Amino acid sequence: MNGDDKAIADWLKQNNISQVECLVPDITGNARGKFVPVEQYLKQGELRMPESLLIQSVTGEYSNDHWDFVEPTDGDMILQPDHATIRVVPWARKPTAQLIHSCYTMDGDPHPLSSRSVLQRILDLYGADGLKPVVAPEVEFYLLARNTDFDCELQPPVGRSGRVQTSHSSCSIDSVLEFDAFIDDLYANARAQQLDIETLIYESGAAQMEINFLHGDAMSLADQVFTFKRTVRETAHKHGIYATFMAKPMEKEPGSAMHIHQSIVRADSGDNIFVDEKGEHNSALMSYIAGLQRYTPELIGLYAPNVNSYRRLAPDISAPINMDWGYDNRTTAFRVPHSVAAATRVENRFPGADVNPYLAFAATLASGYLGMKKQLQPSKPQLGITQERSIDLARTLEEGLRQLQSSPEVREVFGELFLRAYTAVKLNESEQFSQVVSAWEREHLLLQV
Repeated sequence: MNGDDKAIADWLKQNNISQVECLVPDITGNARGKFVPVEQYLKQGELRMPESLLIQSVTGEYSNDHWDFVEPTDGDMILQPDHATIRVVPWARKPTAQLIHSCYTMDGDPHPLSSRSVLQRILDLYGADGLKPVVAPEVEFYLLARNTDFDCELQPPVGRSGRVQTSHSSCSIDSVLEFDAFIDDLYANARAQQLDIETLIYESGAAQMEINFLHGDAMSLADQVFTFKRTVRETAHKHGIYATFMAKPMEKEPGSAMHIHQSIVRADSGDNIFVDEKGEHNSALMSYIAGLQRYTPELIGLYAPNVNSYRRLAPDISAPINMDWGYDNRTTAFRVPHSVAAATRVENRFPGADVNPYLAFAATLASGYLGMKKQLQPSKPQLGITQERSIDLARTLEEGLRQLQSSPEVREVFGELFLRAYTAVKLNESEQFSQVVSAWEREHLLLQV
């Protein structure tokens, strides 16, 4: 038993755990895995699962060319637990632990179809240069009344006042208090899992919340966002409501984002590389921003990974629609907030709340990395409202996916097999969606064409 295995075993015994959730994030960001009784977990050797579970679609199905990416025999992969991710499951009925696993091939290599492996590839590129990314995600979500009829529009839930929540007062304290029982339990569940939550605010949509995380290590924060989404949904179920991270769940409400603040520091000293000795913004920051501008059109399929995602990326609803950047300008795609020199960072406002956090972090960090390596130069910073300018990005999932393998440098840093598999999975979802006849079509086309 190695040191990590012993630490896990000791933790399980100290917390009187009776079963373990062995979790693997799939390509869509959903939790796959198995429940294992703790006695079995402690005595079993290598944990394995079919590698095909990594490339299921959001509907749980497979693309037609599924066997181009995994062996036709549907062989196993090796799961390696990450000790840093062990947490209690506060909503479980009996003492349960959750443990996120990294995936490896049977030859012992990081599995190329694993979301964690993809992010680690990007982090290793920075590590080879003596650098370390620092990120801080801001995750938005909606609370909703329970709805089991797929044809009915979603509605905000009833708050403590007994009224359906309709407030659009951004940062309203009273609106948050409408759901104080839910918020109390959410914070308690987050503390029990040691999630690095900083603040909660009421967003501009009805019953829309935003949670900000403390800045930190990219892999740790991706694991925490992955865990947080499960936590919010489970806490909402306890209170008889739904919670959703859909990018645009309601037609007349704003979308939900996962903005990513990011900076790069020297691994040995912790110094921010975006500023010079005088604390002024330097060429590294400019090239990083230029990389985001250059590669976001190709990687938009990772920031907007679902057919619903593109409803958010539209004019006049406070989401980016082009590649503009600016200083403390929230209408731009890439914002450099006012801060002290050591906290100099870029905020990427493209990712929706529906992203796979591992892949969204990988995409934004890879873009900045390539921008710095190629010493790209950004456009001039925008001072005005950029939503009034032209739209510079894909408007559908299919269009976004067609650009995902456009450049050899993107294929190299992400791995060609992963990009082909991701494209196949998401194109399959897009094709399924295109077969659905909508209420709009029935209303406007049935008797008019």
